[in-house]
Amino acid sequence: MKSLRIFGALAALLACFALAPASAAGYPERPVKIIVPFAAGGPTDVMARLLAAKLSERLGQQFFIENLPGAGGNIGTANAAHARPDGYTILLASSSFVVNPSLYKHCPYDAVKDFAPITLAAVTPNIVIVNPSSSAKSMKELIDLIKANPNKFTSASPGIGTTPDLATQLFKAAYKLDFVIAPYKGGGPATQAVLANEVPMSFVAMTPTTQLVKTGKLRALAVTTKKRSTALPDVPTLTEAGVTGQDSETMQGVFAPKGTPQAIVDLLQKQIAAIVSTPEMKAKMTPLGFEPEGLSSADFAAYVKEEIAKWKKAIAAAKIKQI
Repeated sequence: MKSLRIFGALAALLACFALAPASAAGYPERPVKIIVPFAAGGPTDVMARLLAAKLSERLGQQFFIENLPGAGGNIGTANAAHARPDGYTILLASSSFVVNPSLYKHCPYDAVKDFAPITLAAVTPNIVIVNPSSSAKSMKELIDLIKANPNKFTSASPGIGTTPDLATQLFKAAYKLDFVIAPYKGGGPATQAVLANEVPMSFVAMTPTTQLVKTGKLRALAVTTKKRSTALPDVPTLTEAGVTGQDSETMQGVFAPKGTPQAIVDLLQKQIAAIVSTPEMKAKMTPLGFEPEGLSSADFAAYVKEEIAKWKKAIAAAKIKQI
C-alpha cells in the first residue's frame, strides 16, 4: 500500500511537470521568423531589421524578416495569429494592429485573444510631408491650398487603418477638406510617391522621411506627437502649427501567437528591452525618428488595450465608415 501511495505521488508530480510551462532553455534551436505586415522600407520593416540583427547576435540563431503586406496590415497579422505558438514565428506590428479591430467589419484576428504581447520596442511620430515643389510651407498654407483647389489633391496613405491614415482622415474631417486619400502598401512606398511627386502630400510615420527632410528632398510641415522629435527638432508639432486635438503616434510592437510558452515570451521581452536601451541602438534609432521603449509584457498589454479603446473612440467621432 505504501509503495502504491509513493507511486501515485510520483505520478502526480510528473504530471505537474508535464503541464508546467515550457522552458526557454535551448531556445532558439533554429531560425526565427519575424512577420512584418507591411512592405519593405517602411518604419515597421526598418525596426524589424534593426531588432533581427541584434537578436541574431545575442541568441545565436538567425532572426529573419518575412514581409506580408496588404489589407492595412491584416494579411500579415492574421498569418501570425494562426502560426504555431512555439516561439519560431513572431510579429512586429504597427498601430494598425490596434486600429483595425474597430475599422474593419470582419477583422481576421482578435488583438487581445489571439496574441501574447511581448514588448513595445519603440514609438514613431507621424509626420506631414509635401513635395518641395508645393507652395505650402505650413499647415495653414496647406489647408488654404486644398480649400482653394477642391478635389484636386491626393494624399498618400501608408495603408488603410494605419495611424497616419487615420490622422489624414481626422484632418480631412476636422477642416472639411475635399481631397483623395490613396492607400499604398506601407510607409516606404507612400514616401516615395511624394518624393516622385506622384502625389503632393502624405501623413506618414517619420522613419522613411527623416533623411529626405534633412536633405531638402521633402518638406515637413508638422509632426503629430505632443512634443517635437529629437530627429527633426525644427519641425513643429501639429498643435504648434495650429491643428489641435489630433495627436497620434505609430507603435512598433512585438507579439507572439497566443499560447507561446511564457518563458520564451519573457526571454524575448528581456532581450528586446535590453537591445533598444543600448547606446549603439539608440544612435541608430533616434536619427530615424524612433523613440525607444522596451515595456514589460504586462505594461505593453495594458498599452494595447488603451490604444484599442482610443482609436475606437476616434473612428466613431470622425464618423469613419467601417471597411
